[in-house]
Amino acid sequence: MYLDDKRVRLAAFDWLNQQISLHGEVLPRALLQKGFELDGRRVPLISAQQGIFKPAVLAQIPLSILTVPGSTYDDHMGPDGLIRYSYRGTDPRHRDNVGLIKAMQTGTPLIYFYGVMPGKYQVERPVFIVDADPATLTFKVAVDDPAFMDIYARKEVAIGECDIERRRYITATVRQRMHQAAFRERVLAAYREQCSLCKLKHAELLDAAHIIPDIDSGGEPVVSNGLALCKLHHAAFDSFFLGIRPDYVIQVRSEVLREEDGPMLIHGLQDLHEKRIILPRSRMHYPNANKLATRYEDFLAEEAKGAA
Repeated sequence: MYLDDKRVRLAAFDWLNQQISLHGEVLPRALLQKGFELDGRRVPLISAQQGIFKPAVLAQIPLSILTVPGSTYDDHMGPDGLIRYSYRGTDPRHRDNVGLIKAMQTGTPLIYFYGVMPGKYQVERPVFIVDADPATLTFKVAVDDPAFMDIYARKEVAIGECDIERRRYITATVRQRMHQAAFRERVLAAYREQCSLCKLKHAELLDAAHIIPDIDSGGEPVVSNGLALCKLHHAAFDSFFLGIRPDYVIQVRSEVLREEDGPMLIHGLQDLHEKRIILPRSRMHYPNANKLATRYEDFLAEEAKGAA
């Protein structure tokens, strides 16, 4: 027995919003496979085997699409800013492909799970199939604002020109968000989900800081250009309250060392002076010494300005 399609999708989006508020935009596979219950029926959001997934409670149209890291399928961002998503297999008439074509024809919202690393998925929602090309076995996928689901809950939606342009713009920003999510997950995993300065282990309070900012030349989103830092020490690092030498030793600005402002200053910053950062287990993930040297020169320049 099938459940009402719109009701299932709205429940899935609500459940995802709750999980994202608890865990962030990257969710683990086990949580997504377990899903939630609706009217006593379990509604998983992904499958262990399928990239295009329709839970048993839905009649025709899939609920989600998924890209696995290192997949043989060539899912990627196209030059027009839209996601290219591969058909399942080589038969355009496969029921999963037919289901996505039905989603395109009806303007039905889907969920896109993008694998940023094994077992962890960035959530993009809602997404829409906007074109299908059986000759290249490729769908075009556009991302929309999550607020769209409020409109979808109230009525059937007719898509106009402004909606198409909005979706194209939003989708074009997704690549950067996916890269940032992948960077964060890889850096936190390398540092065993702890701040490399103070050992704080709560992932919700940790960031992946770039040694060379991502807007600069050399600011690649690779682990060796990253540091796992708690939010306090990320802000202090970005604002040059502290620097890290190429030998991985922390230096706190001289004027900060001279300040007297209570235990937070003492334990949060001053006590770090001349301490060595916590390094990843794998040497290949160590912070790049040349990048640290470049960043440390910026720190020294800022310190000199403060002393002038």
